[in-house]
Formats: sequence, C-alpha cells, structure tokens
Amino acid sequence: MKHEDEVDQIIAAWSAARPDLDLAPLSIFSRLWRIAKHVDRARAHAFERSGLTLWEFDVLAVLRRGGDPFRQSPKVLVQQTMVSSGTMTNRIDRMVDRELVRRLTDPNDGRGVLVEMTPLGLTLVDAAMTRLSDAEERLLGGLPRSERERLGVLLRRLALSVERFEPVIDALDPPVAD
Repeated sequence: MKHEDEVDQIIAAWSAARPDLDLAPLSIFSRLWRIAKHVDRARAHAFERSGLTLWEFDVLAVLRRGGDPFRQSPKVLVQQTMVSSGTMTNRIDRMVDRELVRRLTDPNDGRGVLVEMTPLGLTLVDAAMTRLSDAEERLLGGLPRSERERLGVLLRRLALSVERFEPVIDALDPPVAD
C-alpha cells in the first residue's frame, strides 16, 4: 500500500506556495472530502442495484429503523433526513406513486398523517442496506478492526466539533472574487 496520497502532494504544493499557513486542517478535510466521494459512489451504486435513489433510501431507512409497523409522521421524516417539509411532501408523493410508502390518517390525530412503508419498500430498503453494508465493508477492507474502532471514535469527536460550528460572517471582510 502506498504511504503517500494525492493530498500529500497537494499539501506539499501549498506549503511551498504559502509557507505561512497551517495546513493540518487541509490534510484532514481534503481526505474526508475525497473519501466522501468514494462513499457516495458506492452508496449510489448499492441503492441503484436495489431499485432506489439515495433520497428514497433515506426515507425508507428512517421508517425501517423505527421498527414494525414501519410508520412515522412526516415531521419525524423531515427531522431525520434534514430536508424541508415541502421537499418531504414531494418525496412522499413520489414514493406513494412508486408504491414504496402509503399515507395513513393518524389514529391519535384525525387531521394528522402517518407515512407507512409498504412490503415493496421493506424489500427494497433491506436489499439496499445489505448491499451498502457489503460495499462499505470493502471500502474499509484495508484497516484492521482496532484501527476502524479508533477511527470511529475520532470521527465522532470531529463530527460533534463540526456540528457545533456556526460560521461567523465578518462584516469587515470583503467578499472573495471568483
């Protein structure tokens, strides 16, 4: 296995061009970005082979993880998939048309709606999850279990740190020209 990657080359070039900058964050986030692209491709392929789009998988996965009877309110789906309510309404409409989910009246609130996964949705999301698990295992194949566990701990800490970050817009900084 190579010990140097493209990011090492990018950092070396930036170090020569801008020796005044601390490029340690670039080392981390450039690698995360590149890894994310590989993961996105693997996920898209796993979902496509299972007859789903990424967003369909996201919605069905929320329903599946919730357990039998595989139903949730649109509000829960919005919160867990991090999309707007308008986007979720559109997605639910399209998934109803594909017979992946159905809308039910909420028995606890006659004006409310629940979204329930159909047997077809369950079959497809389970197939997609199996393919996704296999694909991600192959992506991690070069790391021993102990390194995977340590990486998981470190990435959790990074995710918690990043999620707390709120970009601060400095009124004195002029916009960057394209």
